[in-house]
Amino acid sequence: MSDFIYLASQSPRRRQLLEQIGVQHRLLLPEPQEDAEALEALMPGESPARYVQRVTGLKLDAAVTRLQAQGLPAAPVLCADTTVALGRDILGKPHNPAEARAMLARLSGQTHRVLTAVAMQKGRKRLAALSVSWVRFAPMTAAQIRAYVASGEPMGKAGAYGVQGKAAAHIEHLRGSYSGIMGLPLFETAQLLRAFGVHG
Repeated sequence: MSDFIYLASQSPRRRQLLEQIGVQHRLLLPEPQEDAEALEALMPGESPARYVQRVTGLKLDAAVTRLQAQGLPAAPVLCADTTVALGRDILGKPHNPAEARAMLARLSGQTHRVLTAVAMQKGRKRLAALSVSWVRFAPMTAAQIRAYVASGEPMGKAGAYGVQGKAAAHIEHLRGSYSGIMGLPLFETAQLLRAFGVHG
């Protein structure tokens, strides 16, 4: 039984979602010397589902090591990773505005998948879950794409958009977990929390 968890994520949206369900949490962020970006490298031929689950596992390994190295009180550690997939192609975080515009042009008028993997560990016990949702963008003009990228919102987000922001004006339909598309599927996360004796 634990009255709090560690969240190993820099995403403010994941913090907001945990707060939404009343879960006490402390941040367990990478040290400056850790190469967090290297964990997200894609393996050749890897499927989006395999990729997002593997990266989440690696992030959790790093976080558990960090917890032990810092000698912090024992509590469950939660990690998540979100990826956007168009067919088998993974659309990661854009490195610059041109890349963001190219990604959005590909998503325009198409249905894509958003996969969020969640994993939790305390001691030797580790559990994981995967949420898959479908999002359809209405066709977007080049001017609409430019304006959205100019807002700065796409930077740092998988697939170059945030469902909870201005992009919502272009989303025609979605099926699945809204919180999963945001970055932390609350239904699956709540199931993991209960399995570790954590209640909101």
